[in-house]
Amino acid sequence: MISAIIIDDEAKGRMALREKLLTYCTQVKIVAEAENGQEALLLIQQHQPQLIFLDIEMPRMNGFEMLNQLPEKNFHVIFTTAYDQYAIKAIKYAAFDYLLKPVDIDELKTAVSKVDMQQNNQTKKQVELLQQNMQHPKKQLNKLAIPTLEALLFFDINDIIHLEANSNYTNIYFTDKTKITASKTLKEFEELLPEDIFFRTHHSHLINLNFIKKYIKGDGGQIELQNGAYVDVSRRKKEEFLKAIGY
Repeated sequence: MISAIIIDDEAKGRMALREKLLTYCTQVKIVAEAENGQEALLLIQQHQPQLIFLDIEMPRMNGFEMLNQLPEKNFHVIFTTAYDQYAIKAIKYAAFDYLLKPVDIDELKTAVSKVDMQQNNQTKKQVELLQQNMQHPKKQLNKLAIPTLEALLFFDINDIIHLEANSNYTNIYFTDKTKITASKTLKEFEELLPEDIFFRTHHSHLINLNFIKKYIKGDGGQIELQNGAYVDVSRRKKEEFLKAIGY
């Protein structure tokens, strides 16, 4: 069983989530509920849960501020929130799961199924990354947590040269010539990374436009990147690509 605490200032929100967990996520045991951040701090220390469902928008102390108050973060976090585009983007960059209200049952089941009790020591680093990205809401998000089969790894997106589809995984190539295999699809990275920097040239390739060395003209064409890799440009992407590089 996964011990969990629900933190939400709205009683209806807590009740709805509790009922869905009891019905559809029987591996979760709700050990406590909190209606504000201050109460949640005490309950987390008391119960030491393995998972918390954390509402972001709460009066006096929001969910992010509550996390900052905790010296130890040895639990998983699933955020619950109404739609806030920037906050959700920052949450995704830190590789946290989130649920939009009203909570969808399938999304809830998926988020809970991803809780890995062997990797809950990553939460502190994720929270630090989230803090960094939330400090300057109008700035470009640069720090990204990338999940692999072994762990979460933390990178600056400006160090990524090229991403390559590998079935349901993605190979990522960096400026220091290292390569990792991420447990996310290329489409997920395309949706996450800034489109003014990263361009999908082909169904298998997403490149950082800042690392183009040469464009070789052709039916679709081909790009030589600064790390020596060659990437195809599909015929249907050629015009869009040329526009992106100002040609």
